[in-house]
Amino acid sequence: MPTVDIPGSKSITARALFLAAAADGVTTLTRPLRSDDTEGFAEGLVRLGYRVGRTPDAWQVDGRPEGPAVTEADVYCRDGATTARFLPTLAAAGHGTFRFDASEQMRRRPLLPLSRALRDLGVDLRHEGADGHHPLTVRASGVEGGEVVLDAGQSSQYLTALLLLGPLTRKGLRIRVTDLVSVPYVEITIAMMRAFGVEVGREGNVFVVPPGGYRATTYPIEPDASTASYFFAAAAVTPGAEVTVPGLGTGALQGDLGFVEVLRRMGADVSVGDSGTTVRGTGRLRGLTVNMRDISDTMPTLAAIAPFADGPVRIEDVANTRVKECDRLEASAENLRRLGAEVAVGPDWIEIQPGPPGTGAQITTHGDHRIVMSFAVTGLRVPGISFDDPGCVRKTFPGFHGAFAELRKDIGQ
Repeated sequence: MPTVDIPGSKSITARALFLAAAADGVTTLTRPLRSDDTEGFAEGLVRLGYRVGRTPDAWQVDGRPEGPAVTEADVYCRDGATTARFLPTLAAAGHGTFRFDASEQMRRRPLLPLSRALRDLGVDLRHEGADGHHPLTVRASGVEGGEVVLDAGQSSQYLTALLLLGPLTRKGLRIRVTDLVSVPYVEITIAMMRAFGVEVGREGNVFVVPPGGYRATTYPIEPDASTASYFFAAAAVTPGAEVTVPGLGTGALQGDLGFVEVLRRMGADVSVGDSGTTVRGTGRLRGLTVNMRDISDTMPTLAAIAPFADGPVRIEDVANTRVKECDRLEASAENLRRLGAEVAVGPDWIEIQPGPPGTGAQITTHGDHRIVMSFAVTGLRVPGISFDDPGCVRKTFPGFHGAFAELRKDIGQ
């Protein structure tokens, strides 16, 4: 039975780096994800004057509750949305002038709701070009705190950034949220803040964050549940194949582990235990309609295996996937059609008809790591699939192609 060693969670690593930088003392992160996104976050912290020590299995961060150690910095955020959204927020709590820029791909991704909220809190934040997009400059003088209104309907990262900022403000924060997507990611944030000594309260749609700062700790990074979805899906589409991911079980923080419940509904055998999760292919995948608002990063994974179901697969309430690394709804539809599948797409949904493709094609990745990894699963059943940019997996899993090739051998594909 193949056991797959999934690298650490990108979402948890990014949050842990912020928390470690903001904490009073030295924090050790064990098994952090080493990828383009997380290396970019760590390098951003270094540019802001934080000490980050990196060994293969652990990173150490010297926290500075007072904010960046420098008064001027130019930070390049690469393709990382967490880097591009969290670091300006961290810098706002300090004192100095800090400029942030990012790749062309990241420059296209929206930031305006967070920018507006920070401005409402008195932060001097200015965009150089289009409002709500990188590059931007923060002229920081600390943040007083108070009450702020936020629309997090495009990305839960806006809310996470403000939650993480709250303990660094002088008065704390009351964040009134008018809309919210990907709720499990917010729950990750709140659980991690608790591990660093801060308890977030909630009063309906208002999140209450006390002042007082964070406490340094040793924090283990659990495997990435979004990345695990490709290996679980590989088992589900291969009759008799079985895949276990250790370290992702009943106590996991990440909501994307809920993807295995979708596979269970489709007919796969799923076992979630204390120490890991196992998925086994039964030779049948049922069609279904599923709301994936809370686990939308796994939408392309499901879309990529949908043609192998015995009925239509309809995925709903995933409008926010249009503003990820690419428009993932259109990218999934485009590539499925290229493989011969019948697909319909709406503003926030996609529906794929049954009928496995017979021949492969080159997948247009749009530079999106999740498109590559999702259609690698399709390639287990469809010969001749290739990618125009296979290397973009370095964003979250540089070793993906080697790990997936090993899985293919293990399950006889």
